[in-house]
Amino acid sequence: MEVNTQAVNFNAKPQLLEFIQRRMNKLEQFYDKVIQTDVYLKVENTNNKSNKIFEAKINIPGDSLVVKKQCKTFEEGVDTAISSLKRQLQKRKEKLRAHF
Repeated sequence: MEVNTQAVNFNAKPQLLEFIQRRMNKLEQFYDKVIQTDVYLKVENTNNKSNKIFEAKINIPGDSLVVKKQCKTFEEGVDTAISSLKRQLQKRKEKLRAHF
């Protein structure tokens, strides 16, 4: 799966980019028709400790799924977003099976 990662206003470490790639690749186990994934990493300038924003847009045939999570670390954001995307992909797969 092709994962395009963009870090907005900062440079992401290679370990973080590799972590995101590994986690996003696991989504193919649940829905194998994923075309491309765009990931945006942002840091808000606030006093709040949960200032890391992880946003992912997954392109699948005929649609796209978007999830946005705000957490203390990017790793935590990736994990919560992946679980949300997993649920959405499984739901979509069940809908497609119901039509056949």
